This record gives sequence, C-alpha cells and structure tokens, in this order.
Amino acid sequence: MSNKRVFLFPEGNAQMRDLLGGKGANLAEMCNIGLPVPPGFTITTEVCNSYYADGGKLPTGLEEEMKAAIGTLEANLGKKFGDPNDPLLVSVRSGAKFSMPGMMDTILNLGLNGTALQGLIAGSGNERFAYDAFRRFISMFGDVVLDVSKEKFERLLTAMKKEKGAQLDTDLTAADLKALCGQFLALVSSETGRVFPEDPWEQLRLAVEAVFRSWQNERAIVYRRTEKIPDEIGTAVNVQAMVFGNLGDDCGTGVAFTRDPSTGENVLYGEYLMNAQGEDVVAGTRTPVPISELEKASPAVYNEFVEIGRRLEGHYLDMMDLEFTIEKGRLFMLQCRVGKRTGPAAVRMAVEMVEEGLIERETAIQRVTASHLDQLLHPRIDDVYIEDRHIQPVATGLAASPGAAVGKAVFDADTAEKLGSTGRKVILVREETNPDDVHGMLAAQGILTARGGKTSHAAVVARGFGIPCVAGCEELQVDVHDKCFHAGPVTVREGDWITVDGTTGAVYNIEVSLIPPDVSGTFGTLMSWCDGYRKLHVRANADNPRDAQQAIEFGAEGIGLCRTEHMFFEPDRLPIVRDMILAKNEGLREAALAKLEGVQMRDFEQIFETMEGLPVTIRLIDPPLHEFLPNFDDLLAQVTELRLASQMTEGKALKAILQEKEELLRAVESMREANPMMGLRGVRLSVIFPGIVEMQTRAILGAACKLAKGGRKVHPEIMIPLVGHVNELRVVQDRLESVAHAVMEEAGVTVPYLFGTMIEIPRAALTAGEIAEYAQFFSFGTNDLTQMTFGFSRDDAEGKFLRDYVEMKILPVNPFETIDRNGVGALMQTAVQDGRTARPNLKCGICGEHGGDPDSIQFCHELGLDYVSCSPFRVPIARLSAAQAVLREKVSVVLDK
Repeated sequence: MSNKRVFLFPEGNAQMRDLLGGKGANLAEMCNIGLPVPPGFTITTEVCNSYYADGGKLPTGLEEEMKAAIGTLEANLGKKFGDPNDPLLVSVRSGAKFSMPGMMDTILNLGLNGTALQGLIAGSGNERFAYDAFRRFISMFGDVVLDVSKEKFERLLTAMKKEKGAQLDTDLTAADLKALCGQFLALVSSETGRVFPEDPWEQLRLAVEAVFRSWQNERAIVYRRTEKIPDEIGTAVNVQAMVFGNLGDDCGTGVAFTRDPSTGENVLYGEYLMNAQGEDVVAGTRTPVPISELEKASPAVYNEFVEIGRRLEGHYLDMMDLEFTIEKGRLFMLQCRVGKRTGPAAVRMAVEMVEEGLIERETAIQRVTASHLDQLLHPRIDDVYIEDRHIQPVATGLAASPGAAVGKAVFDADTAEKLGSTGRKVILVREETNPDDVHGMLAAQGILTARGGKTSHAAVVARGFGIPCVAGCEELQVDVHDKCFHAGPVTVREGDWITVDGTTGAVYNIEVSLIPPDVSGTFGTLMSWCDGYRKLHVRANADNPRDAQQAIEFGAEGIGLCRTEHMFFEPDRLPIVRDMILAKNEGLREAALAKLEGVQMRDFEQIFETMEGLPVTIRLIDPPLHEFLPNFDDLLAQVTELRLASQMTEGKALKAILQEKEELLRAVESMREANPMMGLRGVRLSVIFPGIVEMQTRAILGAACKLAKGGRKVHPEIMIPLVGHVNELRVVQDRLESVAHAVMEEAGVTVPYLFGTMIEIPRAALTAGEIAEYAQFFSFGTNDLTQMTFGFSRDDAEGKFLRDYVEMKILPVNPFETIDRNGVGALMQTAVQDGRTARPNLKCGICGEHGGDPDSIQFCHELGLDYVSCSPFRVPIARLSAAQAVLREKVSVVLDK
C-alpha cells in the first residue's frame, strides 16, 4: 500500500492506473506531455478501499492532505477556495482503473456558497453565469451527496421555464436563475431538514465521501458485473479546478473521439455545445452539434483540438475519447481515455491501425474482445422488405449505436429488466436515459430516446454493450406516465411492437423483418491473423446442413457435436420415432428403425457433403426415450377429459380415441423416472436397447461409404455419450465396431472413422486411463460434467440461487458460463493426462457451451486440448480467443524471464 494518498496531477503518469484510476492516470499523463489541463489532484483507490474497510469513514489525516493540495491549486491559479472576491471552484469526479462511463457520480462548481457567489459575479462580470453555476451545483450536490431526487430539481426547472416561456435553459435570465436557486435551496431544506452546507471544506469532504459511496451504487455494480470488473479495485477521486463552458457565447464544452466509435472510420467524431457545461452534452438535456461545426465557429480552437487528438492517439496508440471545455476562446482538456467502441468499429480500427503502422498484429488481436465480435453478428433491417411494402419510419433520430432491433415498447427500466429477464423482446423508450436506467438498458433489445446526442449516456452505454440505439429523436413526445409516445399522428403504447435502426436512426411502429449481418473485409483479415497464431482447432456444434454451412462460413474446422436426437424431433420423423418406442413387437420396432435409418442416412450425407472432408463428431442418442413422447401431465389431462366425455356420450369413435390415449398414457408412465438426467439415457440406453444405436451407426457409415464411393472425403467420429464405466463403453463399442465393419464390407469401401466418448460423468474423468483403452477420442460435455460435479440441476440452479451465489461471492462466476477450474477443470486435467498416458494420440476436445466462452477457451488451451466446439455464431469468438490464449502465454513467458 502506498504511503502517499493524494497525488497532484504532475506527480502521476499513465502507468499508475491501479492507484490513480484511469481518469487520474490519464490526466497526469496529459499534464506531463504538455497539454492544457486545469490543475488538480487525485485521491487514490486505496483510500476508497480504506473508506469501506473502516465502515464508511475517511482515513485520519486525509482532510489535511486535501487542504494542502487545494493550497497548491490556489497558488497556481491565484484564487482562494471559498474566497468572497475571486473563489476557486472545483469539480469532484470518480475514476476507476477501468472506464465506467456514467456509472458513478460527479459534482461540478463545488466551493460555491452565498459569499463565494458574489465573488464569482464580480470576477466574471456575468451575473447570469454565476447563478447558472450555482443552481447546477445545488442540484448536483443535493442529488449526489444529500440524496434529494434530481427529478425534483428538474421539475422546478421545468416549471420555471414554462412560467417564463423559455424553450431552453439558456433562455432563462439571471433573475430567473436567482429565483430558481432560492427554490432549490428551499427544496434541500425541506427534504433533508438541514440548511445547504455553506462551508467549502465541508462540501469537499462530503463530495469525496459521496463519490466513494457511488462505487457501490446499483448501476455501478450492474456495470461491473456485466463487464467483469473486480469489485475490490475501488475508485479514485479526482478534484480539478473548474473551467467554464457556460460563461458566454465564446465558451463551450464537448465530447469527441479521435475515430468514429460506431464505424471505426478514421475521422474526428463528436459533438459540442456553446455556452454549456459538460453535463449538458452527456446528459442529453440539449441536442449538441457536430464537432465539425467548431471549425467554422472557431478555426483556431478546432485546429488545436485536432492536433491534440492526433498527439493523444499517437501517444496511447489507440482511439481516444476526449472531453474538453472552451473558456473565453481558450481550449482545456478535461479527460482522455481509450474510447468505447462498437464491434464493427473495433475490428476496423484494429486492422487499419496495423496497416497504418501504428500497432502490431499481436496488439490488434488482443485489442478486440469477444463481445466486439458478437456485435458484428447483429441483425439489420431487410431493405427489400421495407421497399416492397412501402414502409416509412414514423420518426428519425440520431444513429447512435448500430444494428436493428425489434421489440415491444416499454417506458421504464424496471419493466424492461422484468420482461427482458423472461426472454421477452423489448425496446426501452425514454425521454432521455440516465445511469439509473442501465439495468433496463442491458435487458433491452434496443434503446430509443427523444433527447440526447451521439455522445449522450444512452449512446455511450448502448455502443459499449452492442445494443442498437436511436437517440435524439426529437419528433417523439414521450409520456412516461401514460406509457406511450407520440410521433405526429401516430401513438405507440406500452406493449406495441416497434423497430429501431441504430445504423440509420429510423424508428418504425411495426415489427420489421431483420436479416443477419454480412461479415467480410476487415473481419476476414483479423480472423486470418488469429488463425495464424492459435493452436486450438475450432469446430462447431451443428445438427443439420444449414447450421453446418453457417459454421463453415464462420471458419469452423469441423463439427464437434452433431446431436442425432435433434433430428428425431423434426415433424416428419417424430411419428416414426414414437412408433419405434411404442412398438408392441420386435417386427414393428425393426420396421420403424428401418424407416429412421433411411431418414438419418440422408441427414448425414448432407452434413458430410457440407463439411467437405472435415471431421464430423456425431453423438449417438442421448436423452431418455420418454422425451420423444407426449408430456405425462398433458396426456393425463386429456385422458381425464375423454373419460368424462365418454360417460356422458356414447360413441365408438370417442371410445377408440380414449383407448388409444390410455395405452399411450400407460406407456409414458412406464418410462417416467424420478431423475431422468441420471436415468436410462446415453450409453445405458444403448446397452439396454442396442437397436437404436446400431441403426444410427449403419446410417452414419452408410452415408460415409456412399460419399467415399463417389470420391468424396469423409471423417466420421462416432461418440457414445454418458459413459461412467469402461465396461459400458466396451459392450457398446464392440457391438458397433461389428456393425461398422459389416456396412463397409457390404459397400465394398473403407472409410476412416473413430469411436470415442463424451466425458461428462466425474467417474469417467477419474478412470479416463481405462476408458482410453477403447475410446479413440474424448469430448468433454462440460454442461453435464458441471451439473454432476456440483450436484446442481442447471435449470433449477440458474433460476433460483446461482445469481445470488455470484453476487455474494460464494462462486466467482456462474460455472455453467465459465469452467470451474478448481473442480470441473481438475477433473478435465486428470482425464487428459491419464487418457493420453494410456493412448498417446488420444484426441481431446470440448463440445459444451463453454467451448464458446473466452475464459474457458483459455483454460482449454492451457490443458492442451486439440479443439473446442461451439455454436456456429460463436466460432469467430473461439478463433479470436484461441489466438489470444497463445499471445497471453507469450507474454507470461516473457514476464517469467
């Protein structure tokens, strides 16, 4: 722990993010490279952790250290904190190691009171500005520190504008704002029972404590959980001398990015407002103008800003997010940080920066995240659908975050979260969003706001999480109380379907057809670079030719899991499957199996053709047979109704139906199990009813032989699931080897094939050496392996307690999302080591959902698996993550040296 708790900006640097937070470290770095930064100081993240460790108390001596730092600012600026003639005012802002835009609290204009206000009026010569600054300070301090709802301040402001006939805040006069300040102070007194603090030092202490408290506010916790930011790192507090963008028409404030964060284009992107403070831009209370307009309004300031942007991008070697203020024609930099970006922008920037010579390929690969690639797969509006039906948008706003989304309109974040958590598609519609809405924003398919620009809170959060967003749609009149919005003559109420297009800004009051994205260009370049580094092969889980084709297009190198039972559920197959299960004699069962064999053989032919010689792992039937039959409870209800009806009505047809349903009910009841997951399924079903898997093996090898005769390469891998004892595998595999040889002998052709098993029972992992004497490959079914290792039922656990376990730190992560290294991972390691000891060339892979999770892929790389398999749309993410695993290993080796 550092002995120093308060750092003046010039005392820090960009490498001190752990201690100073990202904002403080970057402010220090900008000072050190000579950029115009208002002076200030940073209170370290360690103080935040100490504050919580001591039960919400600032450490002894910190106030004296803050006073000393304020003294340095006073000496630099020639102003005094709380001075009645020329007061020093400061901002108090949060700043964690990782950027969390809008999630924690900020206070501007701190140091104002009745006396200092007069000094500000005298020093600026602008009474209106001074009262504007004071009303902003009262409302921010009242909300953040004194817990007076900001909406109550907003209602007073709105009432004042209505009374004075003012459209904008800037239309209010000095006298109006003076009266408003009085109303604000009275509101604070009535709400808190105390007078608004006048002592600037008390204001500063309370503000610092409030910023530390905001580390544990709900929106910050939700954001950290989503972004996987550790809770224990804490936030720093940055105290900085105020510069004013609301001092007059030659003043302003803005936010800009050195490249377009939506598309990645290498152009300056951003917005600004004249005669405004920073909150006006990011909060969306006024709609700002594009940064390009600044070149016309103030060429010298614009050119200086462009040059600063170039310097910072060249210094940090990344796209930068910049906040600035213009005071009396002079430019000041208030913040710089690596900018949040959409998935398409991240990929384009990474590739183009390599081509520009700014970064190396390895850096580009490590800079793109799994969520970035996921965003590339967002759907978009089908233009043909729109044109053919002459559909017009009911409103158009700013294209704030790309991608299209369809959902039912909802007007508050809680409703969005409630409906979204149940799988319902919703679009969150707000006048403007604020950080308290983040939980609802994350649950929504898309976001629509009536106010705000491309750098508003809604836009920044939406882009960061890949949520389509239309912002600043000023044609909308949003009524959150009646839960509706009006766009001209059109009214959309809560529950009505709407579509938002975050790429064009269009809003439709109907459900519009969407089509999947087209990934090419820089995406293909990045993927080719990833393939050059990774060691893990990447396969896909695919149960039909359509999914197989999609997997190939995304770069899959085979199929790691083809679930044959999914084919059985197709409408034209299910009746045959039921005939087979319910057959009253062996002859009827064999007839049904023969029909299924022909159907399955055609399925496998199409999949083998699609994969063009790549390996295809086909899992033999796994679920219990009753899953293919009607639900017992539904069937019981039907039989009961039919019995009642037959007592009241005579009829042969009704009795025949009843008899048929009663027979089916008896059959289903005979197959019911207390715990189906651990009952007659997988290899156990193959032992007891060998006819099904023998049919499947004939279909697999029959299809392979047919294609091989035609000169096509095929590589089937037949997987026997749920093995817990080597003798289960031995019995079934010996039978199926005989079937395979018979099929090839009859076809007069030999094809290479493998028999293997799914390691999904802990005992299988612990006896892997024995099992590998028969199995030629292992595929880890980590979903069931996790369930059996923890003793969890996934469906019950995730719905009832797993989220609480993660929030309470009982578990670090949901083990069904990321492999539990210490438990499930240890079993996997044992299985790989013992299996390869018995069979050195044993192929090992993973086919559970973990195969598409970056952290789990890292673990699979460390284990030395041969491949991971995931859903087709996760294949690009797996390719990226596998490459990143190699690059992290290289970094680790260098550090160890």
